[in-house]
Amino acid sequence: MEIILKEDLPNLGRKGDVVKVADGYGRNFLLPQRKAIAATTANLRNIEQMRASAAHKDARDHEAALGLAGQLAQVRLVFQRRAGEHDTLFGSVTSMDVRHELEARGYDIERRQIELPDPLKTLGEHAVPVHLFKGVVAQLQVAIEREAEEEAPA
Repeated sequence: MEIILKEDLPNLGRKGDVVKVADGYGRNFLLPQRKAIAATTANLRNIEQMRASAAHKDARDHEAALGLAGQLAQVRLVFQRRAGEHDTLFGSVTSMDVRHELEARGYDIERRQIELPDPLKTLGEHAVPVHLFKGVVAQLQVAIEREAEEEAPA
């Protein structure tokens, strides 16, 4: 079965591509989920319009991502955490912590855009990459400082 993709699908193709898939996959998943349309002659004529629209949207999103990357390059997030003797944290700073702090500052970044394979577990400065768009990666500065310990009342 030949179909026209309405969105980018990993391991299958990009929006506007005409691909051949198994009949069941196309009929039972792609078409009902509106991820693709049947490759009829009328739909094939509309491919160029879909591709032009997608290229325009990609260009607009790329420009917006470049602007946001410039803003994020100026941002420095500071986290206060309890740490042991050797500057290792008792807890950690995760991508969800970074997301919440960015959200508090007015940035709408999803957790999966923050590339933090392992949680940060040491004090100091860390550069955290944030994937904003295809080929646009902002470096976010994250500082983890020792939390001031309270003195026990005498």
